[in-house]
Amino acid sequence: MSTAAGSADEHGSGLDRPIRVLLADDHHLVRTGFRVILEIEDDIEVVGEAANGERAVSMTRALRPDVVLMDVEMPEVDGLAATRRIRAEQDQPGPAVLILTTFDRDDYLFAALRAGASGFLLKNGTPEALIEAIRVVARGDGLLAPEITRRVIATFARPGGPSTGGTDPQAALRDLTPREREVLVLVAGGASNAEIATALHLGEATVKSHVSRVLAKLELRDRVQAVVFAYEQGVVRPGG
Repeated sequence: MSTAAGSADEHGSGLDRPIRVLLADDHHLVRTGFRVILEIEDDIEVVGEAANGERAVSMTRALRPDVVLMDVEMPEVDGLAATRRIRAEQDQPGPAVLILTTFDRDDYLFAALRAGASGFLLKNGTPEALIEAIRVVARGDGLLAPEITRRVIATFARPGGPSTGGTDPQAALRDLTPREREVLVLVAGGASNAEIATALHLGEATVKSHVSRVLAKLELRDRVQAVVFAYEQGVVRPGG
């Protein structure tokens, strides 16, 4: 379900300028490798590099990037704490934080989602996957690697798992129109805006408006949270 939390088949960021990216990783060679990969792309511009979380926070404040590519384990302030500070300091929508880590750990994953990260990828992925992930989160969507999405659904769907949404999620669900509920089900199934438009015979702009209203009514940040909310609240079920 590579597009379960984002519309990765839609090309481009929707911006009329290059996507401004800040690299935050404590290894110089890693940052250099990312810069080489990203600056080949016409629609991506690397605007700065930070070697720890404290610098990532201050440089985000100064440079106002569209996306912060954030490592987890860094000195002084780690990537999870830096993500919380970046999301707390910025007005909505603010920069998207894309976590990219070597460590495939559930505690990092759920801490990143709670901190406000828009995506979570492992460093063993391909350059193409990284580039597309940056485009996805720059559009305001969320994204998880396929193997991570399965674990998120399993964890959020079971009783006692982490929760999303407002204080009364069932009341918020009742506030959705029938069409908005259809859209939520399709988002939870991994459909992109284009696929939802085809399924419901709507224009993509209309679908985008429906998705935005669903997120607002359910007090969710992005499609990552919409996916886990739908499973958690029983709107859809694993295997259904």
